[in-house]
Amino acid sequence: MSTGLAAPTERATRPWVAAISLANAGLYTAWFGPILTLLGIQAERFAGDDKEAALAWILGIGALFSTAANPVFGALSDRTTSRFGRRLPWIVAGTTGGVASLVLLAFAPNLTVVTVGWCLAQLSLNANLAAITAAVPDHVPHRQRGTVGGYLGLAQTVGSVVGAGLAAAAGGITGGYLACAAFLVIATVPYVVMRRDLVLDRADRPPFSWTTFAKGFWVSPRRHPDFAWAWLTRFLINLGFAIGLVYLLYYLDDEVGYGDPETGVFLLSALNSLALLVTVVGAGALSDRVGRRRVFVLVAGVVMAGSTLSLGGWSTWPTTVAAVIVLGLGMGIFTSVDLALMIDVLPEAADRGKDLGVINIANALPQVLAPVIAAPLVATLGYPALYAAAAAAALAGAVLVFQIKSVR
Repeated sequence: MSTGLAAPTERATRPWVAAISLANAGLYTAWFGPILTLLGIQAERFAGDDKEAALAWILGIGALFSTAANPVFGALSDRTTSRFGRRLPWIVAGTTGGVASLVLLAFAPNLTVVTVGWCLAQLSLNANLAAITAAVPDHVPHRQRGTVGGYLGLAQTVGSVVGAGLAAAAGGITGGYLACAAFLVIATVPYVVMRRDLVLDRADRPPFSWTTFAKGFWVSPRRHPDFAWAWLTRFLINLGFAIGLVYLLYYLDDEVGYGDPETGVFLLSALNSLALLVTVVGAGALSDRVGRRRVFVLVAGVVMAGSTLSLGGWSTWPTTVAAVIVLGLGMGIFTSVDLALMIDVLPEAADRGKDLGVINIANALPQVLAPVIAAPLVATLGYPALYAAAAAAALAGAVLVFQIKSVR
């Protein structure tokens, strides 16, 4: 029986790729429905004029939980010897906890319960994310990772559109959360039913001690410089993206003067998704074909920076639409090669889940920092400064990707 530690050599099947992509879409629906719309509406309902600060606290505290949870659950999945596999039990547990958390948020009576519910959602959904991400190097060979990464990136964006759409169409906060919870379950079931997971033999499970477990979350930049540069690249580009999106609902309402900002967020998310469709799968397949990753990250960062700068320069609905489309093109290029690049620099096969969890901190930590950066920038300098900061972060990540030497 395979232990899951050897590098896979056979191509992942289309049904498996489709099922894990759908599960990923369900996961991001549960994330982005609240982030893009529902949490902002609740912050405004309970905090009034202090909505920006309230939303910053909710997202920031929740992201701290996300930052800690992802590598922990990844490490736990590395050591799981269930007969159902290493990753599948955590996908089931994360989905179950995510549904319960979204139900709690649906009926939250105040900001305290909203914050607690969002923190629980971050814990649960990160258990799911850690397992899904680690399943890719378990099953996908090197020559196919760009393509599969493209499909997972596409699923992430589709999830954001579905989340925003369900939040807008469900007719209220309660309906929005319950709709997102239902879609999470529906999207995850096909992957779970397939039961295609690699089982770790007990003899191959790494010995456990709390000291070793804690130390394992530090990956030395000196010993593994490419891992460190890849982490920083992902962090900076995701920081730029998070800064650009964190106040999109309020930007449409307060700066653009769009009459229905909730519907506006949904429309923009849909356009972003359509633009991403143009680049995400094709760029990933092209990356596999030419054997290069870094140049795609450079192009993506430059394109994303241009789009966010235009948001700060021209606060009109047509400009916002165009900028979001361009942002989707850039994000599609980045996400198509991002996961493949990260997997290519992993230090140890036995710690795939944990190391990918550490890398995924580069996704979660920007959620903490984005509202911290955004709130004072908007309050003191306005939205042009906010989107200039987003552009600077994306450009920095695009340039620093060339410090990675083991990946072309």
